Amino acid sequence: MSSSNSKDYAGRDHFNVKVSYDHLNDRSSSLDDVQLQRLGYQPKLSRTFGFMSMLGFSCSVVLSWESSLTNMVATLQNGGPAGVIYSFLVSWVCMLSVYSVLGELASAAPTAGGQYYWVAWLAPKRYRKFLAYETAWLTNLAWQAAFIATTYSVAIIIQGVVKLNNPSSYNAKTWHTVLIQWAVAVVAILINCTTGRTLALLEGFILILHLAGFFAILVPLVYLSPHNTASSVFTTFINDGGWSTQTLSFFVGFPAISTALCSADCAVHMSEEIQDAARVVPRALVYSAIMDGVLALGMIIATLFCIVDLDGAIAAQSEIFCAFLEIFRVGLRSSQGAVAMGCIIVVLGISSVVGICASASRLMWSLARDRGCLGDKHLVKLNRNQLPIATILTTLGICMLMSLIVLGSTVVLMNLVSLIISALYSSYLLACGLLLWRRCTGGLQPYVPGGGGDMLAPSQLSWGPWRVPEPFGTANNIVACLYCILLLFWSFWPGQPNPAPEAANWSIVVYAGVVLLSVIWYIWRAKHYFQGPMI
Repeated sequence: MSSSNSKDYAGRDHFNVKVSYDHLNDRSSSLDDVQLQRLGYQPKLSRTFGFMSMLGFSCSVVLSWESSLTNMVATLQNGGPAGVIYSFLVSWVCMLSVYSVLGELASAAPTAGGQYYWVAWLAPKRYRKFLAYETAWLTNLAWQAAFIATTYSVAIIIQGVVKLNNPSSYNAKTWHTVLIQWAVAVVAILINCTTGRTLALLEGFILILHLAGFFAILVPLVYLSPHNTASSVFTTFINDGGWSTQTLSFFVGFPAISTALCSADCAVHMSEEIQDAARVVPRALVYSAIMDGVLALGMIIATLFCIVDLDGAIAAQSEIFCAFLEIFRVGLRSSQGAVAMGCIIVVLGISSVVGICASASRLMWSLARDRGCLGDKHLVKLNRNQLPIATILTTLGICMLMSLIVLGSTVVLMNLVSLIISALYSSYLLACGLLLWRRCTGGLQPYVPGGGGDMLAPSQLSWGPWRVPEPFGTANNIVACLYCILLLFWSFWPGQPNPAPEAANWSIVVYAGVVLLSVIWYIWRAKHYFQGPMI
């Protein structure tokens, strides 16, 4: 580059750490855009999301009470009804801790890169670029896996609903699953290719649907189903995995139900499309965790009281794929009622796929902007509506290719949930751990209100407007780190000791493979062109 003021194709200023604010163009007149320029990026995306639309976006992606229905079986088998409730309560409290820490980071540096930007921002200069690169690939792995896993789950639920509605005439095939998964993915892509304003309006509607769907399922289920006793729900632990102790069984089943509150960091990766992002993103993270926790806990307790035949519900998965559909059918004593409830879950599942696609594509676009992936010059381009169409279509392509694995075996895709947990919580741990280190060493400056020249240079670490006050902030940060370590460790365990290959948890193989390949690629090529965030 010939000039000290030259910029790359992402519009980043390479050599001026502190951006001049005297000649901001009209596009950069807002405080959000000034903040983004301070962090080293030129504003490129339209800011169309407000607090309510982002709250709806977070809730639709997390799918708390819906996910608790689909993922409850694994915890029931290793933990039982009591294990499900207490696992979720622990997860809820700890996730509030994690999301409040991420909220502090998002308030200080609201960028689409999220975790990998924060790692680069907080890490020692010597390790900054390498740690940022690894975090970027772990986070991208998690979100691409989330898109694949959610489209697959929705496809399976659709097949279950069809089978329940036509038990004698429909014979499910794996290629049906693939085609349905493709259709769900294409619907999500088409919605994401509209304007950002349309997506923001849609997310506000989905928030209403998320709440209405909760009551549409909860009320009939509780009213019409026979009920278990309170003691059988709150004091019954099960060890169907055959582990040596009930405690070990409890922790093996723990990660499954914890996914009911996973992925609220989707709001982080939409930061550059949010108005007043430094305040809205942390609020969306914490408020969605609180609201989703309440809804999920209510659905979990209600469902556990209404399960009269757990073994029958688990066995029904071989026919209708989803245990919760059998729970609905038995509870309502009506297949049509269960089908109607299943359709609600399908609609909300598709809305989740839409949000996951948006977050995954923005994260990939951010990494391309920092020259961290192949084809970055093409992936970083935006269309006339300021949408990253290239990364949206790339996300679709990855999903369609990976879904073909189902034609040979469902084992890999069935392990995607564990892979999402391990990759996502690794990125959380790196960001939260480095923030804790900076907290303990006094490396962060107080928040400076205002904008323009009053703001600190990005090389000077400073808090944002949203922060947990001390000493609670440090204690909360420690809890968040410990929980990430706990969940990361148990996410690699299989459901039973000495499992057969088809029952093994292969997520550790994929996780280790991605980490190893990214390290090799970084040493061989990426360190020569990956610039990382301009800190």
